[in-house]
Amino acid sequence: MKKSILLLSAALLGCAPLVRAQDYHLSAPDGKTTVDIRAKGSLQLSVQHNGSAVVPGLRLAMELGDGTALNGESKVRKTQKQSVKETIQAPVAIKNSSISNEYNELRVQYRDHYAITFRVYNDAVAYRFETDFPDSITVKNETCDLQVPAGSEAFFQWADLAFNSYEHLYDKAPLDSLTASRNTQLPLLLNAPGGQKILFTESDLRDYPGLYFTGQGGQTLHGVFPPAVKTERKNDPSDGGWDRNFYPGSTYDYIARTAGKRSFPWRIIALADNDARLLNNEIVYKLGAPSRLQDVSWIKPGQVAWDWWNHWNVTGVDFRAGVNTDTYKYYIDFAARHRIPYIIMDEGWYKLGNILERTPDVDMKAITDYGRQKGVGVILWCVWRTLDEQMEPAMQLFAQWGVKGVKVDFMNRDDQAVVNFYWRCAEAAARHHMLVDFHGAHKPAGILRTYPNVINFEGVAGLENDKWTDKLATPQMAVTLPYIRMFAGPMDYTPGAMRNAQQRDFAAINDNPMSLGTRCQQLAMYVVFDAPLQMLADNPTAYENEKESLDFITRVPTTWDQTIPLDGKVGEYVAMARRKGNTYFIGAMTNWTARDITLDLSFLPAGNHRMVLFRDGVNADRNGTDYKREERSVTRNDKLTVHLAPGGGWAARIE
Repeated sequence: MKKSILLLSAALLGCAPLVRAQDYHLSAPDGKTTVDIRAKGSLQLSVQHNGSAVVPGLRLAMELGDGTALNGESKVRKTQKQSVKETIQAPVAIKNSSISNEYNELRVQYRDHYAITFRVYNDAVAYRFETDFPDSITVKNETCDLQVPAGSEAFFQWADLAFNSYEHLYDKAPLDSLTASRNTQLPLLLNAPGGQKILFTESDLRDYPGLYFTGQGGQTLHGVFPPAVKTERKNDPSDGGWDRNFYPGSTYDYIARTAGKRSFPWRIIALADNDARLLNNEIVYKLGAPSRLQDVSWIKPGQVAWDWWNHWNVTGVDFRAGVNTDTYKYYIDFAARHRIPYIIMDEGWYKLGNILERTPDVDMKAITDYGRQKGVGVILWCVWRTLDEQMEPAMQLFAQWGVKGVKVDFMNRDDQAVVNFYWRCAEAAARHHMLVDFHGAHKPAGILRTYPNVINFEGVAGLENDKWTDKLATPQMAVTLPYIRMFAGPMDYTPGAMRNAQQRDFAAINDNPMSLGTRCQQLAMYVVFDAPLQMLADNPTAYENEKESLDFITRVPTTWDQTIPLDGKVGEYVAMARRKGNTYFIGAMTNWTARDITLDLSFLPAGNHRMVLFRDGVNADRNGTDYKREERSVTRNDKLTVHLAPGGGWAARIE
């Protein structure tokens, strides 16, 4: 990673042993966002954006197990203020290859072994605690209580603190719906009455539990955390999920036991004047700790042919399809023909509970050798706890086979112990030059910058849900995710269904699944959804029968030089342009409401450009597979009127 850093100013505001001023003011580089900080007596801040109080009050504190309170009662020893303007060159360019990182910062250092750092960006405010105790500490609790403007509404995802897959519907409701009996996960997006968008999340989450919010039915969000786990319920191998679902049994009365000298997770308040501005905000990545990897040349993003969603349901072959060597060689042949760099071998290749023991029909060395000959890498699925218990021998075995990465599943918790697993896994995989795709995972929270081999996260109600329900992976969800879940980082939604249905025709069929919405919505997902490791969820036979769609999909990059939000409204529609080199892509999607939108092509360079587009067919409102492929010449002066069918989409490649 190359960075160019320009420190605009670095001024000590108080070098004397004590600083008398207890209230501080900090502004964004563009001056539109300001923060007032009360650092003595009761730690509080307020945030104003364009003259409006978007966060009237935020109370912060940390309580340690020995009774020590980090709450501003201590003496302020010194303060430091600096302005930073730098460019981050991302080794895995999720949205943009060059990321502008400009902010003003205030660090308030207290006499009693702690400090708080505040940063103000043009589109976000962030703060974090830092401690400097000589020994380890117990964090009993952290206070993060936010007041928001009266009349705000939120997009809640109700969640269980103890066991949470992060795969929930969004419930758009008044803020007072958040009561003491409910918890909502992050990211949390609010619509303020003045039209501002306020999004809360976190970054640099390590050796600490994830943050949630609960409430009292008013205008205050109360931060809560999963407690540290003492024991887990005993798993019975005769029960389903015995190798993967580890529910907490008893817990401690604290949230973390950790090093005394450390920095804690960043708490983030992101701001946007309209919905579309949320689509290109990279504050979570910017606040992640810098990469720990010296050599990142081996990290290769790309697309991957996936087996599990389509249930290995290939046809027209002379072997019995399933979890066996012949089937995976078939997937490798398909991937090689269409320049897809990876295949995934999902559940079934090893004996559950023991990664080191393969199932009888799988010759792993033969499969990986065949993939190497064809230029296709193999990524292996596994359950997190089994991998954790066998980490080093498993990684050594994978390296011996030539495996390129792991898809690690079913963590379903973000208490301190399980958060630490993410970091152990990322580090071990990096040592063996392997990619990591976390499934059954919490939201991304900065680790993608620190370990860029962590190339994707699930933590989303993705296409797999269409195998068993029509309630989750819907067009409504598809045009909500980019503004909220995708704000935190990339998401393994696993698009690519070639059987597409409107609501009245949809049926949840596990072994031969379909998607809700149109074919063109599936194509548009490859442009709109961030996913450096991007799945092709359907089976090779289905794609070979739909060559036009397959050709478009396999030409879409999985990393980008530039992201250009065009238009959108949370839960209604989204339109986005992307650039890779000299090629541009556009994706647009709608919920179940048909609509016409206008795409302004002024982002294009001067001159004539060839566009290949896919639009919903005239009968797509009846048959989700109906589409039209067209070619035309366009310039940057064009404005295109695009019709989206119910659950529809529109996608284009411009060269």
